[in-house]
Amino acid sequence: MNRTSPFRSSRLASAALALSLLAGCGDPEPTPGTPGTPGDTDNPGIPTTGPVYALTTQVITADEPTSYVVLTNKVDQAATLSLDNAISIPGRALGVGIAKSGSIFVGQDEGSKLTRYTLSSEGTLQENGSVSFAGYAVKSIGEYQNNFQFVSPTKAYYFDGDSSQIIVWNPTDLSVTKAISIEGLSIAGSSVIFSPSPVRRDNQVIMPVGWRAGATVTKVAGVVSIDTRTDTATLVKDDRCGYVHSSVLGGDGQVYLATEVYGAAAHRVAPNNNPAPCLLKFNPDTLQFDPAFYKDLNSLAGGAATGALLPGPQGTTYVRVLNDTIPPETSFSNARILASGAGWEWWKVDTTTWTATKQDAFPATTGSTFLYEAENQILYSEFANGSTATTLHLLGDNGKPTVTTQGLTFSFLQLR
Repeated sequence: MNRTSPFRSSRLASAALALSLLAGCGDPEPTPGTPGTPGDTDNPGIPTTGPVYALTTQVITADEPTSYVVLTNKVDQAATLSLDNAISIPGRALGVGIAKSGSIFVGQDEGSKLTRYTLSSEGTLQENGSVSFAGYAVKSIGEYQNNFQFVSPTKAYYFDGDSSQIIVWNPTDLSVTKAISIEGLSIAGSSVIFSPSPVRRDNQVIMPVGWRAGATVTKVAGVVSIDTRTDTATLVKDDRCGYVHSSVLGGDGQVYLATEVYGAAAHRVAPNNNPAPCLLKFNPDTLQFDPAFYKDLNSLAGGAATGALLPGPQGTTYVRVLNDTIPPETSFSNARILASGAGWEWWKVDTTTWTATKQDAFPATTGSTFLYEAENQILYSEFANGSTATTLHLLGDNGKPTVTTQGLTFSFLQLR
């Protein structure tokens, strides 16, 4: 299996290469540098009551990349978070867990272990055990936060593309139950990237899959469906388009999947080598793609490069649309740079007519979009130029900017 993971190397050159390859999913290119001194910070201490959030951010410098788990009690107003009291972790790390459970599991790019940290009554994180997947050929914990799917306090899944399997483990007693093989996941010459936005239904996880051969999108769409009662995994493929990597659950009970921003950028840069961005429909009950449903994703926004399909508050749906006048001309020769750069606007989708309307109040940001839930609000991420900082925005408030932290924040969890 040849999977491109962004969390594999601890050296700057390898980290830059890995992230540049992940930028196929819209992530930014890291720029070496020394973390700057934060401005006015707003996380000197965590109150003993009220919400607490953990952001796991990766700071890439001229030496070893270092990750930090930083706590804050505010995500609805502008603030710059200090890393002074954060937990420091060598390499590139992800923080995952069950929302409001009081614990976060941190995994690193080089290794197969998850370390559990539990929020103390004093508002600090204390190490509280670990679990290892090494016995199941897992060599790296990485890719996206949603590679981890938590079914209950005693059952969770980890999607590992390297080994073409799903690890079933127990977050409470820190044991590994078994591994589920994903037959047919490997495509010769292509790497596989699981989606950052799977769909959850009762007793089911629906995980979109994208494949890429180097910088070129492989013309295959895929979905891995898991029955959480039986741990049965089914892979379904479709050959009408590629990098169908983002998904929403429609009001009709069907799952709609769209080509992610990188796929849209790749087609914009090299249309003869990359399939056109598309919109597909998947039946989660029959586990079949609808052969009669296919839409050119760019048609939703009048032909402009369009990528991703994102669920918003109150049942809204959005896509990201490229404004060609914003990126520098040089961006249009490199899909990774184009997808990772500014210029991607927010458009709201009418899922009845499948047309989209530009949201003028939203700022145009980088194409990379990670969605996080916090106290009944949806946040999305924006990476600064040079990948030196990450700012969260409120999706339900016209993209209002809130907290900013140094580095690349790929994971966010409400602890309390």
